[in-house]
Amino acid sequence: MIEDIVAEYEDQLIGIRRDLHANPELQFEEHRTSAIVAQILQELGFEVTTGIAVTGVVGTLRNGSDERAIAIRADMDALPIMETTGVPYASCRPGVMHACGHDGHTTMLLGLAFYLSANRNFDGTVHLIFQPAEEDISGALRMVEEGIFDRFPVDAVFGLHNMPGLPVGQVIVRPGAITAAVDIVSARIIGVAGHGALPHQAVDPVVAASSAVMALQTAVARNADPLEPTVVTVGAINGGVLATAIPEAVTLKIGVRTTSEASRALMEKRIPEIIQQQAASFGCRAEVIYGEGYRYPVGINNPQVANLVRDIAVNMGQDPRLVELPGPIMFSEDFAYFLQQVPGCYFGLGSGDIKSLHDPGYDFNDATLVPGVSFWARIVEAFLPVQ
Repeated sequence: MIEDIVAEYEDQLIGIRRDLHANPELQFEEHRTSAIVAQILQELGFEVTTGIAVTGVVGTLRNGSDERAIAIRADMDALPIMETTGVPYASCRPGVMHACGHDGHTTMLLGLAFYLSANRNFDGTVHLIFQPAEEDISGALRMVEEGIFDRFPVDAVFGLHNMPGLPVGQVIVRPGAITAAVDIVSARIIGVAGHGALPHQAVDPVVAASSAVMALQTAVARNADPLEPTVVTVGAINGGVLATAIPEAVTLKIGVRTTSEASRALMEKRIPEIIQQQAASFGCRAEVIYGEGYRYPVGINNPQVANLVRDIAVNMGQDPRLVELPGPIMFSEDFAYFLQQVPGCYFGLGSGDIKSLHDPGYDFNDATLVPGVSFWARIVEAFLPVQ
């Protein structure tokens, strides 16, 4: 079995993963990580291209005569979070850690490189894409803008994310929308500052902002189509410094996640309206910036490619009721930009009973490495079968 072959270098993969975990690098700063990736790929006989989107790496392996090609992507960047795991291989960089498992994703793709270099049971071309800056800035968009799929044409592209809380190796996938779009909204509600003992002489933006926070929930409850998942999260509210003073302004930071272009357009219309109307009802005014910072589109899986992934999991003996997601995963992923360019599939891979993603106590479960590499190998051999 493929798992038996991959298990032979499990210890080596664990060593790589823990080294990457101990040396995390933020977006577009993954110089050490990309150098390690490039060196391993070169030693395994891959054609290696570096410097794509600053620190991105592509490893290419050809076998046989079929002209078809696929790409498989892993993200490499860490997060600006202080690690609290206490493991011996914890981050050596204060305030930076692999809190999302990208160290595991990178290692699994390197594990696939080990497997393919020794077991060329495929006919065609495989491109392994090691992507920088998945968190917030979008290395995927940068790669697309630099012509990644013009330089490396493919028939399909694949990506995955480890999923804490699901059994190790459990695949979850669906055709169509698989990840949500995300938009960041910044709002500033402006009133008139004053003494807390004389509220009638001020115009209180705290009260207006509080009302806006509550009213924003109606954007989902009473405006969004209930068959299209939508999430509006007010993640930050800031204003004032004293209990006895009414501040001049309050700021809100809002995350909006939608699963269709129609619902995305609706939220872009309704959320500023709600904030501005709530502010006006209290005598305040509101300045709203919709789409501040990064904006990721909805991730749309190609039905045929998603069904290939589904069938591989089911043929391995996984329960179809667990494999087939009834709705999208509500987190957002810049892999969606790849899916806009090429037919492909993004899916989840269970990583066991561990801390949640982005938790300072999170640590990728090394028991996921062999199942992950093995599933990648099955995708390659299923999409590019030897004739």
